[in-house]
Amino acid sequence: MKYILLPFLLVAQLMAAVIEAPITAVAKDHITIAIDQIDRGVSGFVVHHITPNHSTILQEVTVSAFDADAKEAQLTLHPFTALRNNSLPREKRKVAVGDSVVLAFGYSRALLLAPSESLYHEISKRVHVTWVHPDLFATMLSFAGHPTPLYSDFAKFSNSLSAGLLFLYLDQKVFTIDMKSFAILNIADAPFVAKKEQTPFYTRFKSIDAAWWGEGSSRMQSYGPHYYALLAKKNKENQELYTIIKNHKNKEVQALLELFEGEKK
Repeated sequence: MKYILLPFLLVAQLMAAVIEAPITAVAKDHITIAIDQIDRGVSGFVVHHITPNHSTILQEVTVSAFDADAKEAQLTLHPFTALRNNSLPREKRKVAVGDSVVLAFGYSRALLLAPSESLYHEISKRVHVTWVHPDLFATMLSFAGHPTPLYSDFAKFSNSLSAGLLFLYLDQKVFTIDMKSFAILNIADAPFVAKKEQTPFYTRFKSIDAAWWGEGSSRMQSYGPHYYALLAKKNKENQELYTIIKNHKNKEVQALLELFEGEKK
């Protein structure tokens, strides 16, 4: 059993290193960097060095494409929100060639969601990252009134705890996900089965507070379908995810096939 998640463990170890690269080209909302290898969906930010000892963060980025032959990646620019403070002035400097990109920041800290305590411990002890306990995520969801997590909840949690990765157990597989872009970085076999499922995930909280109304305020009825829906909406080009959903026995999950791009239908 101890070798079941070995490829998964190695991927997690490789992801723990922060990647830095200079910007070689700038378009309106895209930038280009030279890099030997990077996965689509990896997130990070642009750094401008004011002096050798002083720097500022300009914008967030997500890897949108990688050209293995040219050894370069295209990244999409987004507003930087992690350190927002309305009492301080906002950085108005534009991203330029020569600025640096920092990718995979926070990948050494991760959140694991699983439907039972036994599964949580089976998986967490096989991956060498610093785990942020799901009780902290449950606490944040209670403040938001979201017993059913939304994309925004994961992004907020990532910013608050400096955790870059989400490990999500679904049907004897573990999905490694960039918590900000929600892009799938890896899918590994994890042949463990939960005897009893806890929704929305294993936590020592008996219940997560719910808001009176709004998205995320309804309580999750089944562990898997909601997370498959989150993955499908953000990973429409992922062939492996498409195949998993296509072969799934749950009709609610199979209905997500309509979200995928034309040739996969």
